[in-house]
Amino acid sequence: MEETRKSKDLKVRSVPTLFSPLLANIALNGIESIHRYKNNYGRIKEPSVRYADDMVIILQPQDDAEQILAEINQFLAERGLKASEKKTRLTATTDGFDFLGWRFKVQNNGKLRCVPSVDNFKAFRQKVKNIVNNSNYGATTKAEKLAPVIRGWRSYHRFCRMDGSRFSLWHMNNRAFKVFNKETKQNRHTTRRLIDKAFPAVPYSENKHINVLRNKSPFDGDLTYWSERNSKLYDGATSKVLKRQNYSCARCGLKTTSEERVNLHHKDGNHRNWKNNNLEALHESCHDYLHMGKGTA
Repeated sequence: MEETRKSKDLKVRSVPTLFSPLLANIALNGIESIHRYKNNYGRIKEPSVRYADDMVIILQPQDDAEQILAEINQFLAERGLKASEKKTRLTATTDGFDFLGWRFKVQNNGKLRCVPSVDNFKAFRQKVKNIVNNSNYGATTKAEKLAPVIRGWRSYHRFCRMDGSRFSLWHMNNRAFKVFNKETKQNRHTTRRLIDKAFPAVPYSENKHINVLRNKSPFDGDLTYWSERNSKLYDGATSKVLKRQNYSCARCGLKTTSEERVNLHHKDGNHRNWKNNNLEALHESCHDYLHMGKGTA
């Protein structure tokens, strides 16, 4: 635990933004192996995380950060690249660092905390504000446009700590309610229904991300593994129904991989009826097709 509190984080940004993520992955393949060591069980560990050209390397107190950075620079130079001096920095994990829209920080008790980063939240809040304040849309249209934005943001951060009024979006919710309720066609009850539609709930569980097995790939053809893993990314009810259906869509019978979202369908149309025999998991497209022309979801 003491090593965790003292450990450092080396964040490296290396490839020009003109590169596509695919080319960045090709060019940087193997850079993770620069910093590696054997753990107490003799297994090779490569304590780094990379997404395209953005990379975080987790260092122990005894590691030589300057030496590791020099090896990274040599690796990049051989490919005609160099690390961004502006974005490459050494940071104590107890001070925290931003990565891919998240803010990571190790607390004094050794527990890892993750919340949406300040910049990520500002950009999201501005997107919501633009929709709510757009005079070209009515309340119904605004709710329809807000729903995928809110759901997408909440889903992206579903493994973060999301409690508190800031990340529960209470202030945005309240502001939207006031704007919607000003319309002559709306009243308190219709406005509340629109708000519930515009701000769909997405369950979160801090630090509960399911790691992918080391040698697995979405393209390896192992649909059983990927559909089972995908089921664990959903909340309790959906996950249980998927397991009961052997991780397959109840309509088309195909496996439910991460290529398409899964929807939980209430057979009788009553969303208050959560009995097991009234629930089935469907591909989003199958769910949409089922409700086509019915005006329900």
